[in-house]
Amino acid sequence: MPTATVHAWNDTGWRHDGAHARLIAFDLDNTLAVSKQPMKPDMTVRIEALTELMPVAIVTGGGRELVISQVLDVLGPRADLSNLHVMPAGGSSYYRWREGAWRLEYERTLSARDRDAAILSLTRRARELGMWPEHPWGEPIEDRGSQITFSALGQLAPIEEKRRWDPDDTKKRRLVAAVAGDLGHLRVRAGGYTSVDVSAGNTDKAFALRELAGRLGIGTGDIIFVGDRMTPGGNDYPAAQAGAIALQVTGPQDTVRLCDILLPLLGGEPVRQDG
Repeated sequence: MPTATVHAWNDTGWRHDGAHARLIAFDLDNTLAVSKQPMKPDMTVRIEALTELMPVAIVTGGGRELVISQVLDVLGPRADLSNLHVMPAGGSSYYRWREGAWRLEYERTLSARDRDAAILSLTRRARELGMWPEHPWGEPIEDRGSQITFSALGQLAPIEEKRRWDPDDTKKRRLVAAVAGDLGHLRVRAGGYTSVDVSAGNTDKAFALRELAGRLGIGTGDIIFVGDRMTPGGNDYPAAQAGAIALQVTGPQDTVRLCDILLPLLGGEPVRQDG
């Protein structure tokens, strides 16, 4: 895929094009919420306000259960769920609110054979490279149906430990290369701070945005995508390569401040500070 332009969230260079956006898409972990934790009230009220204004997508490497616990369970009645698009497991599945329930629109589920092969390769290669955790926080391997995820410290590791484990992504790149050599027909990519994901071929956040744009009748250039891992090789970077207006944040605190720019820019009302 081609290189892409990524803007810092507080740059001004993206705002002219951003004012004409027709959809706002967000990564989840460390963008809307701290890893595995629910969104805080200041974020929640801003996401609710955005859903009143236009379509909003959550595109995350995490599973559907995490989207529920981190986002959906904390949204209040103000949120327009019909404007919310949920794309977990790196966009390999997609849910919309229809007729009072979340309906599965598509899912690129891995076959049992591919899931077994992915688990075997991730386990074997992580052990060979000295990355298998002896005392993990939670399970090192998670089967998300459409995606197998290896977490080098376990699924529930503290965010501070995750950030320290592989700050320059060197370890994850080595593991990705080794596993990709075993699973040539599947997509192997670095996920979050400590994770490597295996999914069906060509499924990533670029795939997710193209699918969503096609279903909504818009272009990928009409989408603002907000994420914390926007450098080449990061799991949010494919969204920029797909042509979205790519905005990089360093954490949820930046995203709150970005939403305070987006709401009036897109014709909405600023969030009251007591909201």
